[in-house]
Amino acid sequence: MTHLADSSRAALAEGGILATQIPAFNPRPSQQDLSAAIADAFSDRGTLLAEAGTGTGKTFAYLVPALLSGKKTIISTGTRALQDQLYHRDLPRVRDALGTPVRTALLKGRANYLCKYRLQQAKGEPRFSSREQISQFQRIVAWAGRTRMGDLAEVEALPEDSPLLPMVTSTTDNCLGSECPFWGECFVVQARQRAQTADIVVVNHHLLLADLALKQEGFGEILPGAEAFVVDEAHQLPDLAAQFFGEGLGARALVELARDGLAECKQVEGALAVMQQPTRTLEHATRALRAAMEVLPPRSTQFRALQDEAVRAALDDLAAALAQFAEAVAPLREAAPGFDACHLRATDSAARLLRWRAERDFDAEFETADDDVRWYELSPRGFRLQRTPLDVSGPLRAHRERSHASWVFTSATLAVDGHFDHIATRLGLDEPATLLAPSPFEWQRQALCYLPQRMPEPASRDYGSAVVDALRPVLEASQGRAFVLFASHRALREAAVLLRDSSNPSPWPLFVQGEAPRHVLLQQFRDSGNGVLLGAASFREGVDVVGDALSVVVIDKLPFAAPDDPVFEARLDAIRRSGGNPFRDEQLPQAVIALKQGVGRLIRTETDRGVLVLCDPRLIGKSYGRLFLDSLPPFARTREVGDVEAFFGAPVTDAAVMR
Repeated sequence: MTHLADSSRAALAEGGILATQIPAFNPRPSQQDLSAAIADAFSDRGTLLAEAGTGTGKTFAYLVPALLSGKKTIISTGTRALQDQLYHRDLPRVRDALGTPVRTALLKGRANYLCKYRLQQAKGEPRFSSREQISQFQRIVAWAGRTRMGDLAEVEALPEDSPLLPMVTSTTDNCLGSECPFWGECFVVQARQRAQTADIVVVNHHLLLADLALKQEGFGEILPGAEAFVVDEAHQLPDLAAQFFGEGLGARALVELARDGLAECKQVEGALAVMQQPTRTLEHATRALRAAMEVLPPRSTQFRALQDEAVRAALDDLAAALAQFAEAVAPLREAAPGFDACHLRATDSAARLLRWRAERDFDAEFETADDDVRWYELSPRGFRLQRTPLDVSGPLRAHRERSHASWVFTSATLAVDGHFDHIATRLGLDEPATLLAPSPFEWQRQALCYLPQRMPEPASRDYGSAVVDALRPVLEASQGRAFVLFASHRALREAAVLLRDSSNPSPWPLFVQGEAPRHVLLQQFRDSGNGVLLGAASFREGVDVVGDALSVVVIDKLPFAAPDDPVFEARLDAIRRSGGNPFRDEQLPQAVIALKQGVGRLIRTETDRGVLVLCDPRLIGKSYGRLFLDSLPPFARTREVGDVEAFFGAPVTDAAVMR
């Protein structure tokens, strides 16, 4: 064991510096083991895959060696919310406890920072659809005059999906770079300069991958000179990497291009006469393509889209509109840097459209059928045309090797039945060091897993009503306080109708995904004290409800990926063509990890108690059911609802449960 590993273990031990400096810190052997393994990876410039069971305290486990090592370390988290929590709460606490004088920086993607040029352009634009938007815009303008960091997270009550954000932030496409009149005051440039001089930089996976994919957004390398990388929530990385190593073209970007072309005309005399018609044509062609795609399934393959004659014609019109726009703006490129950026965006969009439509044997530069899948996705008012690589292990391996750095991948859900083969393959890791750091919770005392009897097959018509029937006595025993997680939105809506049935309505407040924003539903659920929240996949992870408010997690079906996902289907086909078994090699391990994410919502602290209800009879009736059960924490298990009632009424005795 290295000196750094010894120091890290000692800092986290009983009587160690964190125990003496941080109130309510609880030393945990599994946390110390994890920290020592991370320290060894740092010292040996190695690669570590580590699953840290819920409650291990993985954040402190990697912060301690990162702070003690003296190495420039990049820490990447799954979401911006986790990034803010890590940077503003956890990192200062550990740094102050250890007394290490390191410089830290928080770095987000450019879409999080105010762009002064775009804000200036947006002033006076008649693009606001409500008084609320006008009020929010005025609040942004007032904040812009006093902010030091320019991070839009500072603006209170500004929704993450606010339509104002694209108006006041830049993208890789519309950034003017050093030609911008506000270049010297640019918040993005300042944030990156802070990151370049910091010892520890906290980023999120989107930014990490943007840099690894060499999409440096016009500023050169974002994460220079890092000697160690810690990737938290690492189970998310392969699917996110597929987005970054592919390319897409969306309706919103095209409409913004048209509007930006028009907005730039304010700077140049006579430009409006040249640009007005091409911008209108581009905006109209974008909307016409969305209208033509209305007859298609919400998400499917390029092949399916091109079967429709109206869609093909609309794609032709969009290509022509982009060509016309590029031709019109070309003579204006010298007049203003904004026009030069618009020309580049138009030609890039036209090239992306061409590549998405291309026949498979179109050109050697376009990947073969084995390399990518081309698909589309519709939103209520927009579309996205996407090319996604089927396997990102190669580029991830190449970028990791090029970095010559230590790499630590950690999450609460990486292993399948104690093995890391599946995630290691997807991340392109050949022989990583591995560690399973078990949860410190007393599962036999704190939790019970209930598998209802006599459930019909999940594909049967009456399965939804059987789930609700199995659920009611559990909710009566727990007095609500439950998450009910569904494999599909249709099943979720059906359960909501049944639980609101006037002949037998739920006595507990119901919170249904889709009826309010996610963060609002969660807050209402916490405040209710006895609510029942019905959610789908997005509630399986990144949701933390501590204490009595959440005492039951119900999972209706094993979370196998939807068969209509074109990327997943193409990946299964590729496995089949290479002689593998798609179910064993991909569907099963992915479903195990997704189930572990959902189960992880139940017990969050040493004082939580709760019941996990797994309704799917395949856990008992199919041979692969054992793989799921063996991958979960060591719950006591029962098939009797009376044991659930006893659990909430009194501690469960060993005799009452099935092992």
